[in-house]
Amino acid sequence: MITKSPKNTSRYCWTEHVKFKMRFYGLSEQKILGVINSPKRKEEGIVEKTIAVMKPVSPKIVSGKEVWKHEVWVMYQRKCKMQKSKCKILEKNPLKIISAWRYPGVSPQKNPIPEEILRELSGVA
Repeated sequence: MITKSPKNTSRYCWTEHVKFKMRFYGLSEQKILGVINSPKRKEEGIVEKTIAVMKPVSPKIVSGKEVWKHEVWVMYQRKCKMQKSKCKILEKNPLKIISAWRYPGVSPQKNPIPEEILRELSGVA
C-alpha cells in the first residue's frame, strides 16, 4: 500500500489525479519516474499537448521475443503553467505528471511520436 504522497519539486509537478491513480494501482513515485526517464514506448497522449510513455513490467524473452503480462503507463505534459501560489518554489516549466495506470497484457501501438518531434522536445537538434 502506497502511503507517501509525492511532493512537487523543481522538476516535477504532481496532479491530485495521478496521486489517486498511484494509490489505486499501487504505483510508487520511483516507478512513475522510472517510466518517464526510460520508457519502452512514447506516444501522443489522448489529451492535447501531452505525452504518454510506457514501460513493461517483468519482461521475459520467450522464443526470442520479449513478452510481459502488463504495462505501466504515465501521461505528462512538458510545459505547464501552474498557479503562482502553488508553484512558488518550482522552476518555470516543470514536468506536469497528469495520470498513471496499469494496462493488462500488451497494448496496441497507436500514435507514436515522430523522431523529429522527440528530438525537438528533448532539446537535441
